Amino acid sequence: MNYLAHLHLASLADSSLLGNLMADFVRGNPDRQFPDAVVAGIRMHRRIDVLTDVHPQVKAAKGLFSRDYRRVAPIALDVVWDHFLARHWSRVEPTVSLREFILSAESTIAPSLPGTPHDFQSLNTFLWRERWLEQYAELGFLERVLNGMAQRRPRLVALGGIFTEIEQHYSALEEIFWRLYPDLMHIAASGAYLALEPNG
Repeated sequence: MNYLAHLHLASLADSSLLGNLMADFVRGNPDRQFPDAVVAGIRMHRRIDVLTDVHPQVKAAKGLFSRDYRRVAPIALDVVWDHFLARHWSRVEPTVSLREFILSAESTIAPSLPGTPHDFQSLNTFLWRERWLEQYAELGFLERVLNGMAQRRPRLVALGGIFTEIEQHYSALEEIFWRLYPDLMHIAASGAYLALEPNG
């Protein structure tokens, strides 16, 4: 899962939005680095990542990609799931618009940014101002995100070519999303993720 999905699942679990969004920027044991609620959010994010990685639907999605892209497919899929969530937001959350959800998340997170990792603060500068979470609904933006990741991180250079296969398997990936994401929503809302040990 990527930024939008982690925020949405955190909201369903009544978990810290800050902790869930920040988790990838925190290394090792977060205890005593942040308030307890934020630590719990970081651990929820890590549990959701573990559950997603081993989910049968994610394994099926990875299998759609050719050998050239298989290694980076899990990273691309995290962004693909955010694309489908943004695109179909009104079906997933019919009572609150995507824009309203994002504005609420920003207002909750922004006051707590001082004292968070510098790279995370930099992310927030662009995430809200440039409306990344809403732009995920656009295929063109999805392609730009993947190309940007490929350019910034040499070990992820294969992401620069994976978009063609995402387009090729778009309908199949969309069907997998609808088998995957409602399950994760249930896991988040029911607290079932708490039974799994987080990484770190």
